[in-house]
Amino acid sequence: QVQLVESGGGLAQPGGSLRLSCAASGFTFSRYAMSWARQAPGKGLEWVSGIYSDGSDTAYADSVKGRFTISRDNAKNTLYLQMNSLKPEDTALYYCVKTVYVNYIHGGYDYWGQGTQVTVSS
Repeated sequence: QVQLVESGGGLAQPGGSLRLSCAASGFTFSRYAMSWARQAPGKGLEWVSGIYSDGSDTAYADSVKGRFTISRDNAKNTLYLQMNSLKPEDTALYYCVKTVYVNYIHGGYDYWGQGTQVTVSS
């Protein structure tokens, strides 16, 4: 069965960095585009970033553009999100998301991980 297991969350100070990882199993990871999404306390779900199956293209929400970098290692079946210049408003539960597409990242989400908490506070 499909499993997406996030890790790397925690407490960071404003301006700090964290690197999230998502270990994928139960499907051919290299064949699917992947995304990260987040949900802040009391707010709706927000798409954060996505990457094509082969890593050839990426996209970011305006709120994180220039600060976050998505990447993947298809040999290790792992998705990453490098988060720099963190702000308190980045505090949220971050989810790894699989799509049904090879190279489309703005929909077709079929599996979600359990999430990893990121808290940005001084």
